[in-house]
Amino acid sequence: MKEQFLAYLRSAIELPAEEEKRVSAILKSASLAKGSYFIREGQVPRRFAFVGSGLFRYLYMDPSGREYTKNFVPEGQFLSAYSAMISSSPSHMFIEALEDSEILEIDYGLWTRLQKGHPCWNTLLVQVLERAFSVKEKRERELLLLNAEDRYRIFREEFPGLESRVRQHIIASYLGISPVSLSRIRKSRPR
Repeated sequence: MKEQFLAYLRSAIELPAEEEKRVSAILKSASLAKGSYFIREGQVPRRFAFVGSGLFRYLYMDPSGREYTKNFVPEGQFLSAYSAMISSSPSHMFIEALEDSEILEIDYGLWTRLQKGHPCWNTLLVQVLERAFSVKEKRERELLLLNAEDRYRIFREEFPGLESRVRQHIIASYLGISPVSLSRIRKSRPR
């Protein structure tokens, strides 16, 4: 998994050999079972991670226990309750493993020291944050302006194969609709 992460870094930035060694030294492998949490609401996050295998979701839960799926994080992407981590404040969201997953964790304090040591890390951070901002902006637009059928079509395009990996009520919560409405949309779509 470390090699997968380093390959990701090499494709994203010019990674000097010394920086590759430095980042390798702060990586910690971890396994999360399906249904467990990388972070829970109320925890102050002190780490972020790269997903080597498996699948996660970001979710919010209201006081009655109703879930709102914000996004899915498959293999090859980063997990983070970023705003809570950088402000050392409690997270407002959960990050749940939807499958047995393997991740590489990076302690935020060690990351900030690494980041100060070479400009390649700032380049990486800007790329990751720009992508996250673009995803967030697109998602907000879809939720505000598109109907459920269009949101479902986009979900299928952006997450091919995910439908067979995720339970229907989770997909419905991502789309902002009820499971019954999702069933109707699926039945009305040509196969």
